[in-house]
Amino acid sequence: MPQSYIYTSKIIKAGALIADTKTLLASWDLSRTVDENLDKFVSENIFGKASRSRVKDILAIFRQRYLMEAPVIKALVTLVNHRFPAEALNCIFYFHAAQSDRLLHDVVTNLLTDLYYLGRQDISVNDVKAWIDKQIAQGKTQGTWSDSTLTRCAREILSTLRDFGILKGAVKKHLAPIYLPVQAFAYIALYLKLHQPSGEKLINASEWQLFFLSTEAVERFFIEAHQHWQEFIKS
Repeated sequence: MPQSYIYTSKIIKAGALIADTKTLLASWDLSRTVDENLDKFVSENIFGKASRSRVKDILAIFRQRYLMEAPVIKALVTLVNHRFPAEALNCIFYFHAAQSDRLLHDVVTNLLTDLYYLGRQDISVNDVKAWIDKQIAQGKTQGTWSDSTLTRCAREILSTLRDFGILKGAVKKHLAPIYLPVQAFAYIALYLKLHQPSGEKLINASEWQLFFLSTEAVERFFIEAHQHWQEFIKS
């Protein structure tokens, strides 16, 4: 990022929004530009929100998550319209959401990953607040955040991760065994490969920490994905 700070509180404006994401992609017209599609969605209020400003806030987040790369748009629209398995699709949405929000990404790959390997399962709002507070003290945000902003941000991060299946629990959140379908793994691996062609770096990519995958687990996934591809060719 060009700024010296890397974390923002934008997660407060939009959590996982899985149903709205599917609505957006199912309504997408690939013959139109991104701006043309978004203008149409605002005028039609396709999400049924109470205000146009709320729709604009959501669309701004969706633009950052899913609409920055033409191949990604086309792939996601195709997957939604061809009824890609819901669990696999949710994992892909989560991956892209984490790519677009460094705070969400790093809470998982730093804080939650540490807890995961320590064998701890519970995670609280205060745990996330304390972690963010350390980042603020290190100058990784634009200025200080009020306690209210910290609390709202921490709660939304936990709720978002719960909705994406990374955490479980309505009130008290805890780390959940993550089921990463091989279809979602293959999509993410291809995306990473297109952005970084080294095979060795792909296997050891830090992005796999979003799913708490070890290098050995990633290697097993590649073998499974290859087997699925071979079966697909034969069928």
